[in-house]
Amino acid sequence: MRKSDLFFNAFRLPVDFTMLILAGTVNYLLRTKLLSFFRPVYFEFNLPMTSYIYLVIFVSLIFVGSYAISGLYSMKNRMGRVEEFLKIFVASSAGIMIIIIYIFLRQELFNSRFLVLGGWFFAIIFIFLGRLLVRKLQNYSVIRFNFGLCNTLLIGENDAALKILTQLKDNPISGAVVVKHLKNPEINDVGLAVGNPEIEEVILADSTYPGQKVMELIDFCNDNHLIFKFVPNVYHALSSNLEVANVGGIPLIELKRTALDGWGRIIKRSTDIIASSAGIIILSPIFLLLAFAIKWETEGPVFARLKRVSKNREFILYKFRSMVENAEELFPHIQALNERKDGPLFKLKNDPRITKFGRFMRKIRIDEMAQLWNVLRGDMSLVGPRPHQPDEIARYEKHHKKVLAIKAGATGLAQVSGSSDLFFKEEVALDSFYIDNWSLMMDIKIILKTVFKMLNDRSAV
Repeated sequence: MRKSDLFFNAFRLPVDFTMLILAGTVNYLLRTKLLSFFRPVYFEFNLPMTSYIYLVIFVSLIFVGSYAISGLYSMKNRMGRVEEFLKIFVASSAGIMIIIIYIFLRQELFNSRFLVLGGWFFAIIFIFLGRLLVRKLQNYSVIRFNFGLCNTLLIGENDAALKILTQLKDNPISGAVVVKHLKNPEINDVGLAVGNPEIEEVILADSTYPGQKVMELIDFCNDNHLIFKFVPNVYHALSSNLEVANVGGIPLIELKRTALDGWGRIIKRSTDIIASSAGIIILSPIFLLLAFAIKWETEGPVFARLKRVSKNREFILYKFRSMVENAEELFPHIQALNERKDGPLFKLKNDPRITKFGRFMRKIRIDEMAQLWNVLRGDMSLVGPRPHQPDEIARYEKHHKKVLAIKAGATGLAQVSGSSDLFFKEEVALDSFYIDNWSLMMDIKIILKTVFKMLNDRSAV
């Protein structure tokens, strides 16, 4: 782990505890000093400030324990701000529920319901603000003083190596700096490279590196106490999701196509049903307005019914019609104008088939809201790979078809990471990453990013 990450992850613990104490203090002063003008305080005598602080310390320890269980002090990886806020919210809610249950079991009334609810609210706000300050301090210390930067030796001359080199150079807050770059070295060359300056980490970016040389490199790193990281090849990727069973004393290993299985599938489908049902009900007035505007501008149906593929099954995808009625018939006339040359997908920025109101819908991304019906039906999920056309899939290479391992989604990791601006291979890589590493938290983050993109991004055609 990077030195800066190790230090600041540990530093978050006392910061969180301090912020919880501050949150409790502000909560008490707000109730006893400011809000007392509107509603008198009756508990200052049996719960003075000194006694309350002791109570806050006890409650803060419970909250910190809840944060630890939720993974807020995990050393494994960095969390994004959205994921961190969600974990703070969930863990704080769990902490306050423990307090409420304790009060209930003691069969006594607490002095103020405001102190309970206010403590929960201020804990979330103060903890999140405290962690934002820690992030700022970490970034400043790394950029300004090179604190905790890990000297890295990069091996490889492929696209992955160049991308890693550029990424680490442009983002010093990542905690690593490439001080040596060897394209295809022998183990002796590596030994000479790690001496000056002192290398702490070796990154093997070439997934085609010969197996024997890889083993030599691993042994060298172990002997010299160097961190070793590598970019996996397809065989390593196939092993990202394993399940081991035992049949008659013989171990059997199942290579799963996705991390989405078991209770994960149940939770994901339940979330799809609840969210799509609520969305259809809440947005129904907007849907009626869209239907009226579409019919007012052009003749034809309100919905476009498009053939798409989800989990290797063809279905009819519904979208609010943004093109002229005979758009599919006109496609052969504009197919040669395709602006995407990197794969089987079609993209034309100024597609003449799009209507004026259709262009408006696409710009604010509301034409795809009709897909909530597909989600409710089970044709697709809220989050997943983009549903592709059957004729596109017919031109996929073998490794591209991994995107069919799970249901397609109304939004997805690729859509919130650049959508049509991505190269096709980058889109497939992102969707493959999602399939291999699915989690409910990742779905929530993607949905929140989608909402943010709809409200702020106007780059869609």
